[in-house]
Amino acid sequence: MAETNYVTQDTFEKMQAELQRMKTVDRPAASQAIAEAREKGDLKENAEYDAAKEAQGILEARINQLETQIASARILDEASINTDRVSVLTRVTLTNLNTNKQVTYQIVSESEADLKAGKISVTSPIGSGLLGKAVGEIAEVVVPIGTLRLRVENIAV
Repeated sequence: MAETNYVTQDTFEKMQAELQRMKTVDRPAASQAIAEAREKGDLKENAEYDAAKEAQGILEARINQLETQIASARILDEASINTDRVSVLTRVTLTNLNTNKQVTYQIVSESEADLKAGKISVTSPIGSGLLGKAVGEIAEVVVPIGTLRLRVENIAV
């Protein structure tokens, strides 16, 4: 069984739209590219055919991955999120006690993670280390460069 994939309604709808596009537009286009390449002769030495088959394989893998994510999706409603403790979809302001710098992250699912946008995955070392922490608590998170000591300053939606 796949892990639960926590997403917002907006992200869920985007995933469904992407899957629909891949099945109705991209999949027929990949089949057409294979058919066109097949018409060009000997398949043993046909690089265009090999490339089209490889692209089709990648597309099918992505479709399967997206279907799994959608099947295991749990839609979270931001209005029902408790901000007493860090959880998925909360926005957390932290102070790095090693550097005394503040940073704010939103804890999101793996599929929504985007560090540039301040969204970190719930399964990342920092994300998982913060889960369940309350304001004022310190999380010691082991990352590749060492151990970070992060104090939770604020939790919001």
